[in-house]
Amino acid sequence: MIENKKDISKLFKKNLPILIAEISANHNGKLEQAKKLIRCAKINGADAVKLQTYSPDTMTIKSDKKYFKINKGLWKGYKLWDLYNKAQTPFQWHKELFSYAKKQGILCFSTPFDETAVDLLEKLKCPIYKVSSFEMTDLPLIKKITKTGKPIIISTGMANLQEIETTFNYAKKNGAKNIILLYCVSNYPSKISDFNLNNIRILKEKFNCTIGFSDHSKDHTVASSAIAAGAEIVEKHIALENQRVGYDIDFSLKGKEIKKFKNILNSTYKLLGKDFFYRNSSEKESLQFRRSIFAIRNIKKGEKFTKKNIKRIRPGYGLSPIYYEKILNKKSATQIFKGEPIRTQHFHISKKKSKSLLFNSSSKLK
Repeated sequence: MIENKKDISKLFKKNLPILIAEISANHNGKLEQAKKLIRCAKINGADAVKLQTYSPDTMTIKSDKKYFKINKGLWKGYKLWDLYNKAQTPFQWHKELFSYAKKQGILCFSTPFDETAVDLLEKLKCPIYKVSSFEMTDLPLIKKITKTGKPIIISTGMANLQEIETTFNYAKKNGAKNIILLYCVSNYPSKISDFNLNNIRILKEKFNCTIGFSDHSKDHTVASSAIAAGAEIVEKHIALENQRVGYDIDFSLKGKEIKKFKNILNSTYKLLGKDFFYRNSSEKESLQFRRSIFAIRNIKKGEKFTKKNIKRIRPGYGLSPIYYEKILNKKSATQIFKGEPIRTQHFHISKKKSKSLLFNSSSKLK
């Protein structure tokens, strides 16, 4: 499985975090609009573009029975077959779209929804396969995908940990080596209250693989928070600038919003910084405003340091307050005037002990 950032970057040939632009059904049944969406993804900074590969007959059957009618939500009133018939990216488009994406210089891959879709995508040399949340329990499909030897991204909407573990282990058993799990909420659009971003940490700890986030919300802060929680890949539906009609338009980024979204992800990721405790050198200038030990009275040579003649005050040009109690009752080696910082040369101490004392960086300033 992918276990480090270098492998992910190599897979997508991009630096983290990765933004996958999902076209889905926002092409509205027009090949040229699908191309425009690919171009839109590219010019606005997406790292990859993703299609969905199915036909209505590979998704469901044409039936008037109640089981096949959507009764609520964004697509309320549709029969499943009719919705998929309108929303599909036809098989015959795929070769042209993959070719167009290559010319635009953006990675293109797809979500196959059955074995025939995998066969088509293999002919097109699809580099990565994505498994939809609704198909993640379809083990025969998982097996078909893993046999390609390609990296596999599995969305986990609706699934409990046991279901995710079953699918994950099944994919590994059948030869999958590069597995990425996406934390996903399968509500369209998703509300803030639907999310539990601690799931990202839980998935990462349990499966020791790369974790991403599939975002169906309308709030950019959800994805940036997911990055902060440990996600390294974000998948987001896209639409054209000012596009108003589309089956997924309610939770899609439009045109320049893609670039803004990507910039937010990048900024959040940069804020995470290094994998060890770190301070930027820019903070050193502020050390002078720490407290340090100063003379608050004139001190004669040989006079002891006491609470009446030294004090811990700002600025930080003197000895650190950490050592205030250690130098009390020690004798001053030189005369010190009121308002002067106390330094090592002001009291008798061996070189060995001197090196062990901590000073503010700015104590060397004159």
